[in-house]
Parts: sequence; C-alpha cells; structure tokens
Amino acid sequence: MSIIELGEVRDEPTVVPPVRRPRAAGRPVRSAAVLLLALVVLSGAAPFPERTMIVVPAPRAATVYLAADSLFVVDPPIPDEDRYLTAYAEPSSSGANLRRRWQASLPRQGDYLDVRVQQRLVLVMGVSAADGVFRTTAFDVETGQQRWQHPGAPQPIADGGLLLSDPREDGSGAISRVEPETGRLLWSVPVPSPGENTYHGAYGRVDQFVLMQPTGEVQVYDASSGHLVRSVDTLPGDRSAYQRVQVVDDLLLLVPPGGTRLVGYGLPGLEPRWTAEVPLVSYATRCGDLLCVLPQSGGLQVLDPATGLLRWSDPTDLLADVRGDRLLVAGTGEGYVVRDAATGQTRTELGKWVLIPLLGRDDPLVGVRQTADGRVVVAKLDLLSGRAQVIDVLPGLASSCQASLPVLLCQGLDGSPVLWRLRP
Repeated sequence: MSIIELGEVRDEPTVVPPVRRPRAAGRPVRSAAVLLLALVVLSGAAPFPERTMIVVPAPRAATVYLAADSLFVVDPPIPDEDRYLTAYAEPSSSGANLRRRWQASLPRQGDYLDVRVQQRLVLVMGVSAADGVFRTTAFDVETGQQRWQHPGAPQPIADGGLLLSDPREDGSGAISRVEPETGRLLWSVPVPSPGENTYHGAYGRVDQFVLMQPTGEVQVYDASSGHLVRSVDTLPGDRSAYQRVQVVDDLLLLVPPGGTRLVGYGLPGLEPRWTAEVPLVSYATRCGDLLCVLPQSGGLQVLDPATGLLRWSDPTDLLADVRGDRLLVAGTGEGYVVRDAATGQTRTELGKWVLIPLLGRDDPLVGVRQTADGRVVVAKLDLLSGRAQVIDVLPGLASSCQASLPVLLCQGLDGSPVLWRLRP
C-alpha cells in the first residue's frame, strides 16, 4: 500500500519511537510473549542456512536502489570525476554473484531521488544542478542506452503510456503524456500555481488525473487523451483560495479553506456526496471497506466512504500500513498493534519493529529489530494471521534498508551497501 499525503508523498513508512502501552488481557499478551521467547531463542541460534551475502561494488556515499529484478547504483557527485548509473542483475540463487549488466553516464552534479523500472525503461528521477528542475531520464532496460529526458515525475497510464507531472511555482508547469519508446510528447495540460494534482487508477495505473485550480474549480481529465471529462466549482463567488485534494478509490476528497472539514465527491462525475467535520486532515487511505483519515495532530478517524459518518476513532494511533481489513498502527504502547478496520478492535500485538520500505505494493511487510548482542532479526509481519514470522538473524546492519523478499538490501556498519538473499 502506498500512503499519499495531501500535498506530500510519503516515501518511507512511519517509524515510531517505543513508548509504554497498557497491555490488553488475554490472547494478544500470550501471543506477544511467545513471539518474544522465540526471538530470544533464535538470536542465540546458529545462522540460518541458504543465505547469501554480497557486498555491492559501489563507491562510498553511492545510492543503491532495488527495482524489478535489478540493482542500480547511482554514483555520488565527486568534483572533476565522471559519474555513472550502473545496473546489476540480482543473484537468482544461493552462492551467485552480482552480474553487471550495463553502465551509463550521468551528469556530474545533481541530486537523484529514485530509480524505477516501468514500461521496459529504467527511469532515473532527480533534481538538476543547473536549474533546480525535477527531471526524469529514461534508459533502455536491456542496454542502458539513454532514450530521453524530460521535466517531471513519471506515472504509468493504464493503456501503457506515461504521464509526467511537472508543477512549478511560477505557473509554467504541466502534466504531459510521453511516448515511452521515443520520448515524444503527445499532449500537455497546464498545472496551476498554487494548485494541486492527484491521480485515479487501480494498481498504480492511472486512468484519470485531477487538477485543483486556485479559483476553486476541480477538473477531471482522461489520462489517455488529456481531454477534460468533468469540472465543478467548489468556491462560490469570485474568489480564490488554496485547497487540497486526494483521490481514494472512486472518491475525491477536498479540504476546503480553513482545514476544519473534509468533503467527498464521486468520480468521475464530481457529484457531492458528504461533508465530515475532520479538522486539519493530513491524508486519507482505504482501510478495508472504510476510509482512514489521519489528522495533522495525530490519531486516526475511520469514516464510512459512502456517507462520511464516523465509525470509530483513536486519538493516539499512528497508521503504518493496511492489509485487507487489518490495520497496523503504533500508538502510546510498546510497538505495533494490529486492529480490525471495521471496529477498531485490537487483534494482536506484534511488538517493536522497524518497518522496511518495500519494492512492490503487495510485497510482504518486513520488520527488523536489534538483539542485545547487536545482531538483527528479520521477520515477515502478517497482519491477517497476526504473526511475526522470523526468517533470519543477521549480523549488524546500519540503516537505509529496502526489501523485496527474499532480497534485503541495507547499508552495512562500514557504510558499504550489502545485499542479503535470505532463505525462502
């Protein structure tokens, strides 16, 4: 699941410092105790079999990304030295080494923020040192040959194309469709400033995009053609104000001026559905059949998406992930708790973990925790069963981990990127 803030993209799951929580009586306590005992036993056991460790050949301060079945290394900027993007194939079996597939030149200066594989392209996103503009550079996934470069951040379209979103403070930005194979721009729609844009689509494939004009006009566009599908004025009279929008399933959510309400509209027709009193909304996401809304002040409010009525709330819960009708939250207790989305009832306590960013939206949740002797326990967190399945205990790791099981990529204690291929 990708959680998107109204106005900010969240790149990593929230990590909450441990605090005390009153323990619930009954089975959750016993489950947590059994889990803790298992971890103690495992931390003193012999290393797990069928594990491969590979130190990634990368300069110090390089940035490493997992994407599809590959590993990409972006060299750090070093004065008067060339800079490269290097692609490696992930090892497919125990004992295999990293195989370099290709290497491509990058500008010597600039900040690179992400590398993705989409539409048989390697898309490298970063901020240009020359003009500060966010740009996407496309390389052929097989050869590393540069195909094209355009301003904006990519979004895959349901019909196989790509959108590039390039909002700018001076109002000169646009959302454009680009032909993936050639980089040819097919059409562009101006993006207002100040203003917001958001997307509608299933499984990361956009079929519509929404623009919020400063005048209060909400516009829905078809992502394939760029044609305006529907618009509605949300600010009566001759006025303008900054408003925030987000799309969750077929519901467009609007935070009007003042930030004390949340208004729901249906898509694509933009028919008004409901208004809820939810102050200072940060972002919203689907929670099973319901709608989770997170205020900026913290806590969690769960609404009926059809009516906007409040089903339940908790002033302390911080939502970390959603899987089906189960929520992973951290509140005033010690570690993570699994709640039922429909009722808010606590199902089990999973304990204290640090969540690892995932490559795929449906990949198993991965958590790590440090043992007393400095080793790191790696576990799959299954919200539906309420279990933390320990899959390995590794030597000390520093930070900056990414997971696509059975592959785990982390920064080692000496600063070198290390790839672990864990047991199945």
